[in-house]
Amino acid sequence: MKLRMRKPDEPAENILVEGDRSEEIRSWEQSIFAKQESAIYSVKRKQSLQARYIYGFIFFLTNLLAWFVRDYGHKFLHILHYITVCGIDGDECFHAAGVLRISLGCFIFFSSMFVTTLRAEKLQEARNSWHSRCWALKVAIYLLSVMVPFIIPSGFIQLYGQLAHVGAGIFLLLQLISLIHFLSWCDSKWMPDLQSKKCGFFGLFLSTIFYLGSFCGIVLMYIMYALDTSCAINIFFITWTAILVKVMMIVSLHSKVNRGLLSSGIMCSYIVFLCWSAIQSEPHTQKCNTKKMMAEDGDWTTILSFLIAICAIVMATFSTGIDSQSFQFRKDDIQSEDDDVPYSYEIFHFIFSMGAMYFAMLFISWEMDQPTRKWSIDVGWASTWVKILNEWFAASIYLWKLISPAVMRDKAINPEQHVQNVQVSV
Repeated sequence: MKLRMRKPDEPAENILVEGDRSEEIRSWEQSIFAKQESAIYSVKRKQSLQARYIYGFIFFLTNLLAWFVRDYGHKFLHILHYITVCGIDGDECFHAAGVLRISLGCFIFFSSMFVTTLRAEKLQEARNSWHSRCWALKVAIYLLSVMVPFIIPSGFIQLYGQLAHVGAGIFLLLQLISLIHFLSWCDSKWMPDLQSKKCGFFGLFLSTIFYLGSFCGIVLMYIMYALDTSCAINIFFITWTAILVKVMMIVSLHSKVNRGLLSSGIMCSYIVFLCWSAIQSEPHTQKCNTKKMMAEDGDWTTILSFLIAICAIVMATFSTGIDSQSFQFRKDDIQSEDDDVPYSYEIFHFIFSMGAMYFAMLFISWEMDQPTRKWSIDVGWASTWVKILNEWFAASIYLWKLISPAVMRDKAINPEQHVQNVQVSV
């Protein structure tokens, strides 16, 4: 409280009242400043959240550009024929090589965003403004990143294609981690809990729906893709998937695990989908796949399936990219502040850079020298086995996640029992 000299005829109470009034004015100014600062942070947070969709749209356009260069680039992009690194007929810049060049440009762009937004933590930092704003400059950088690979020698592009196999595998692993984190969230959200007296009726309803969908999917795959005993490979895929569904259901209901059926039901539906997608990726010459006879340029069902597949790639990359909590090594419960960034920018851009390698592998069917059909995506035996291995790996990781708490608990109990037995014998 600030005091001043009292006049001879002035009462002392006036001095105290004036001091209290100055304190009120100061606190009022502080509250106004705090509200203005909170409003600024709210605007910046909204810009940051909206930026995710712009990056997702850029990634979607890159997928369409890669498809156009692969299927129609040799007809419409005549300027590429005059570039030295594209070869005499320009084949080194079209088809699979063109996809790899577009993918490399997308990888360069998102990698540069990863480097420039690394360790961004506060909304008032320049790195936050760079992530959420300056779109004209970033569009120019993106266009430059996409054009530069078309002047890079073919040998380097082939090397990038080999590295893209690894990057695509990393993306599938990150996607699996995000899915398992989502399953844990579903269990905590909707499954019954004795401590909180939560009945979990909606979770049980969802569990029933997912398991019914899994069983119906297995039956339909037997009907559509295992027509007779000559379709041995499809019978093996479907039967092994059915075994995995049964094992996950039994393990999740075991007394030592007791995790309920919701997360296992979702995972069962996921591996059934992967099995179906793997069979769909078999070469179009296989007689055991009913969806084989198509026009070379694609009918409306082929085009629709192709567009859905592209949207699925973009959504998978976007949903994995915004799930930054799944990839944090530290799980400390740190209270977030108003000026903290809403999600991890570097993880977001890193996953999109891996997604650039992933869509390249899908467009060339994981083989750089194999010709691809128009309006096709992820077709071939390499694609089939990648999906099957991804299915088996996902089921193995999920089963280990179910049984690992019980295994660790038994390991912790057994040494104590051994010590007690030794003491009794002594």
